[in-house]
Amino acid sequence: MGASPTPERLSLLVGLAAVMLVSLPRYLMEGQQSRLTLLGIALVVVSGVALAQWRLLAAEARGRLPVLLRRLVVCLVAGVLVTAGWQLLAAGWRGWALLVSHGATAGLLLHALGLWWKPVDER
Repeated sequence: MGASPTPERLSLLVGLAAVMLVSLPRYLMEGQQSRLTLLGIALVVVSGVALAQWRLLAAEARGRLPVLLRRLVVCLVAGVLVTAGWQLLAAGWRGWALLVSHGATAGLLLHALGLWWKPVDER
């Protein structure tokens, strides 16, 4: 039915959960309760799937996770920095909540493209 879990997929799920988590303040500050509720539900579902994927990973695959998660954090920070530069130079400051939300999304995209471009070497 489905493909077997991989550490790369798990790192993407963790990144997706992180993007959802940092987007919560944006919707909270804007008073968008229905979007906040839907995002909260989606965060719970994605976290559950990530936990299930982690439990199904083989021991040797779990050994590759720390490298992937470090790579994810670097990409998330890079995404926030690039987005901050873009907001300050081109679009104008729109607030920290939007910066973090859009920056984390850009970082997750960088991480996904990086996995596609150059996967982490198998041990």
